[in-house]
Amino acid sequence: MRITNKKAVFFDLDHTLWDFEKNSAITFRTIFEKHGMDMDHERFIELYVPINENYWKLFRDGMISQEELRYGRLREAFRQIGYEVADDLLHILAAEYIKHLPESNHLFEGAIEILDYLKPKYSLHIITNGFHEVQAGKMKNSNLDRYFETVTNSDMAGCKKPHAGIFEFALKAANAEKSHSIMIGDCIEADVQGALDCGIDAIYFNEFRKEAHPSVTQVHHLLELKNLL
Repeated sequence: MRITNKKAVFFDLDHTLWDFEKNSAITFRTIFEKHGMDMDHERFIELYVPINENYWKLFRDGMISQEELRYGRLREAFRQIGYEVADDLLHILAAEYIKHLPESNHLFEGAIEILDYLKPKYSLHIITNGFHEVQAGKMKNSNLDRYFETVTNSDMAGCKKPHAGIFEFALKAANAEKSHSIMIGDCIEADVQGALDCGIDAIYFNEFRKEAHPSVTQVHHLLELKNLL
C-alpha cells in the first residue's frame, strides 16, 4: 500500500544505505596486512560483526563511552580469536580503522537508484548515531552527500536513537512536521521503534528478513521503497 502525505524522508546511514559490513571488512584487511598480522582475517571479521553490534547497543544505551566502544570491540574480537595484541598496537589499529573506514564506499544494492527516484519527490535527510567526522567522510566518498539536505548525528543532538531528542533535532533541522515525515532504517529498536515512539512513521529495512511484528512496514531491498513512496 502506497504511503501518502509525506514530504520528508529520513534515512539511517550505516547498514541501510552505506554497506558497513563490506566496507569494514575491506578496512580490516588493509590495516592487518599493513602491520603484518598473521591470523585468519575472515574469522576475525566473522567474530567482530556481532561483537561490534553488541558494543554499539551498549553505547546507544549509554552503558559505555565512545572510547570503550572503539577499543573494547577490537580487544574482544582479538581475545575470541586467540590473537595477542599489545595495548599500544590496539590503539594504533583502532585509530587507523576509524581513519580508513570512510575511504571504502560500497553501498547497498539499489541505494543510488532509490535516492535518484526519491530526490525529486521528497526532501531527504540522514539521522545517524555515528560520529560526525566519520559519517561525513563516508557520505562524501560514496557520493551520498549530494542527495541529503541535512545530516543529524548523535554528537549534534546530544543523544542517540532511539531517544526522541535526536528525532526532534532532525525534524527541526529539516523544517519538517512529524505527520509529513517517515524514517527508514535497519534497526528495529533504534530506527523504527524510536521514530514511532516520537510520532513519526517508519519503514524497516529488513535485509535479513528477521522476525518483526506484522504491523511494522518493511522492505527487504531498497528498491522495494518504490512500491511505498
